[in-house]
Amino acid sequence: MSDRVFSSDALRFAKNIYDTPKGRIRQAVLQADLAFLRSQSPEVLDIGAGLGQINQWLAQGGARVTHVDASADMVHEAQRRHAEAGLAASYSYQVAPLQNLTSLEKQYDVVLCHAALEWLDNPFQAIAIAFSRLKPGGWLSLMFYNRHAKVMANMVFGNHDYVAAGLQVKKKVRFSPEQPLEIQQVQSWVAQFPCTLYRHSGIRCFNDFLKEPERMNEAQLVALELKFRHTEPYRSLGRYQHFLIRKEGEHE
Repeated sequence: MSDRVFSSDALRFAKNIYDTPKGRIRQAVLQADLAFLRSQSPEVLDIGAGLGQINQWLAQGGARVTHVDASADMVHEAQRRHAEAGLAASYSYQVAPLQNLTSLEKQYDVVLCHAALEWLDNPFQAIAIAFSRLKPGGWLSLMFYNRHAKVMANMVFGNHDYVAAGLQVKKKVRFSPEQPLEIQQVQSWVAQFPCTLYRHSGIRCFNDFLKEPERMNEAQLVALELKFRHTEPYRSLGRYQHFLIRKEGEHE
C-alpha cells in the first residue's frame, strides 16, 4: 500500500462528506474539543488539511495557519474558500506530502492531523512528524478512522461476508479509508512520545448506526453526539476518534 492522494476530489469531498449531516457532526465535535484553543490565536500547522474547515474556524478566531496537503486540487480549493471568507492574510500553503515537513525548522502551538492516518502506508511516521513540529507545551489534535466502528456498522447493516474477510475487498471504495485503525494501537504509538492525552472523544457515536438518519432531527442528534462523546461504551464506537494531546514541556 502507498499513501493515498486525492488529486481531483475536492468538490466531491465537499459535497459527499463535509456538506452533509455526518460532516457537520464531525465539525461540531472538533470545535467543542478545540474551543479553548481558538481564543489563544495560536500558530497552527494542519497536516493533510484537505479543504481546511477546522483551520478556517481557527483562523476566524485569530489563528495563523500553515495549510499542507499532498493534493494540489485540495489546496487550491481551500485557498479559494479561505480568500472568499476574507482570511487570505492568515494563511500560508504548501502542496507537499507529510514526509516533506521534516525539513521545516519552525514549530507550532497547535498541529492538526485529521482523517489522514488511515490513508497512509506508515501512520506512526505521521504521528512522529507531527510531534516534531510541535512546540513544548503545544497541542496535537489527532483524528483517525476507527476500525471497531467500521466492523460494528457493517455487522448492523448485514455486510457479514465483508467483516468475515477482515474488511478486505477486491474493489476499493473511493472515499472509504483503506486502513482503519484500532484505538489501542494509536494509543500505544502516542505513548512513545513525551505527552499527555488530555481529551478523547468519539465522533459519530450514533449517526452511523442509524438505518434512516435522515428521519432524525439533526440539531437533536448533534446535541446527543456532543453529550455522549466522552462516555463509554459509546465513545469507542464513534466512526472517528479524536485525541487531543499535549506535548510535555513549558510553552513559550
